Parts: sequence; structure tokens; C-alpha cells
Amino acid sequence: MHHAVIAATGLYAPPFSVSNAELVDTFNAYVERFNARNADAIAAGDIVALLPSSVEFIEKASGIKSRHVMNKSGILDPAIMHPVLPERPNDQISILAEMAVAAAEDAILAWGKPVSEIGAVICAASNMQRAYPAMAIEVQQALAINGFAFDMNVACSSATFGIKTATDFIASGSVKAVLIVNPEICSGHLNFTDRDSHFIFGDVATAVIVEAASQTTGGWEILGTRLKTVFSNNIRNNFGFLNRTALEGASTKDKLFVQEGRKVFKEVVPMVSELIVQHASDLGIDPRSLKRLWLHQANINMNEMIGRKVLGRDPAPGENVIILDTFANTSSAGSIIAFHTTNDDFAVGEIGLICSFGAGYSAGTVFLRKR
Repeated sequence: MHHAVIAATGLYAPPFSVSNAELVDTFNAYVERFNARNADAIAAGDIVALLPSSVEFIEKASGIKSRHVMNKSGILDPAIMHPVLPERPNDQISILAEMAVAAAEDAILAWGKPVSEIGAVICAASNMQRAYPAMAIEVQQALAINGFAFDMNVACSSATFGIKTATDFIASGSVKAVLIVNPEICSGHLNFTDRDSHFIFGDVATAVIVEAASQTTGGWEILGTRLKTVFSNNIRNNFGFLNRTALEGASTKDKLFVQEGRKVFKEVVPMVSELIVQHASDLGIDPRSLKRLWLHQANINMNEMIGRKVLGRDPAPGENVIILDTFANTSSAGSIIAFHTTNDDFAVGEIGLICSFGAGYSAGTVFLRKR
């Protein structure tokens, strides 16, 4: 059995950023127009008037202050309120693959080895822009990587499921190194006219290189990986190719991101906390000794609660990484951004945890020790 390490990570952040204030101004302009247009129906009780949003509401509910996006103008136009990303011809690289390649190149540069050492590419993300061909194969071609590639989708847990899969490939001796990419244009599946969720997501791409420990003296030893899924409808997106087969007039309200936030909080926090503590125990690790938690960046209240349950106390500054303020929720990429941006102060032997959780429900833990 071959042991695996995380040898390098990479990040691509889109060039545009949208503040809460900008988002609120757009949303409230939409609300004002909607209420004015439907004034008679609202007065008659046939339609409920929409409520405005506020910067204070968003920050208290989520901890988010801004987010990176691939297109800003469409999101901030009250008549559009979604990103405007023109379709590309088939002979051009797709936009998600392009983002993935940028993050991968950042990781490969940090790794310092030729791509000929990579034997597999996994595109692990929550929203694929097409059914096939696989974006992973498109990324593989763009980077001139041999071997094989495939897509996988486990929503916000896709990155940790990808790391687990890569670790198993390494353990079996199938390949020496695996590239995992996590491109996310979450703004594309977000309903910007929904007060409860219009602020949640941002766009980004991350990359992780998992390598056989025998091939390098550095990196992060993967001490253990564990996955868990429990079916739930509380986070859902019903957009798909079968939508066109439905009868005319079929509901479109759930073809974008929808969630029952309070139920998610109540059910996911204990599930994830128990998964972490039990996995740590099975590995002989005291969770209170973890130097850092790199959790999925879903919601600051969820992250803080999980941090307290795992560490048995309020986390000290820097122990439970929060990057929500500038990136928002970036689905599969969030925990990798947290790891990528806050791991350079570890001494050899110190241990941290990458953990994901999200729709499915799905959750994954990856315990790491600095080599």
C-alpha cells in the first residue's frame, strides 16, 4: 500500500468582486419594482409584498461581506440579476475548464514537477456546465496530461471526495500523482431575487495535487480520509437535461439553488461534528490538539458551532479558518481555499483537518500532518 500526500494546491479568483452594499442596492431596486408592478394584487392579498434586504442582515446571517464573480454587470442589473456569460463555440475551451486550468497551473507551479508525473485528473465540483464530454478530460487536454480523467459531483463535498478517490488511486499504485480541480461558478445557479439566499455564493476555482509519499519529501501526509452521505431534500437544485421533457407550465422555482436553511443547520452541524470526532478517535488523534480546521465555508454560524463542538471550546483566532468574508460560499472549493491560504505556519508534525459538508447530505474529512 502506498501512502499519499497533498503536494501542492492552487487558486484562481475571478477579477470581479461584488460587495454586500452593491448586492443590496440591486435587490432592493428589484423589490421596489416588483411591489409597484403588483400593487393591486398585494393590496388584495393575492400576492405577498417582497421585503428589502440589508447589509446588516446578510453579515449577521452568513458572515459574508463580498464575493468574487465571473461577471458583475448582469448580477447588478435589476432587469437581469444573473451573470451574463456568452456561450462559447465548441472549439474554444469552456469557461469552467478555463478556470480549472488557471488553478491547476498555480498548483503545478508550486509543485515544481512536470505534468508527465500526473496520471489522472478529477474535476470535482457542484455544477457542471454540460453532461459530456467531461470537463476533466478537457482540462487534461489543455494541460497535456496523459492517463485518464473524469468528472464527479457530490455538491459542496466534491473536493474531499476527490481527495479520497485520489488517495485510493495512489494506495493501489495506479498512478504516482493525481490532479483534482474544483471550478465553481456558483453565481450561475443562485436566485438573486430570493432574499434568503441572494448573497450566499461566489465564484472561484481551486486545485489539489495528491502524490505518492515516496515521490517527495515535503507536502502534507494524508493520515486518513472518511466520507459520509445521508439523503436529504433540504438543499436541492433540480436543473437538468430532463427539464425539457416536462409538460408546459411545469414548476421552475426549484431549478436554481433552494434550501431549508434552519433544517440544514440543525441536521448538518451534529452530523459533521460527530464524523470529525469519531474519525479523529479512530486515527488516535485528539481533536482538541488540531492546530487548524479548514472547514467548508458555508455559513459562519455553522462553522463556529462545528469548531466549538470539535475543539471542546471556543477556537482561538486562526484555529478555525473563515474566508467567507471575501469569498462567500464557493461550494466544493471553500475548504481548499481555506487550506491554501492559511497553512504556511505549520511546523513538521503538526496536524490539521480539511472537512466538507453540503447537499446530499454529504460530508468528508481529510486529516493532514505536515511533513
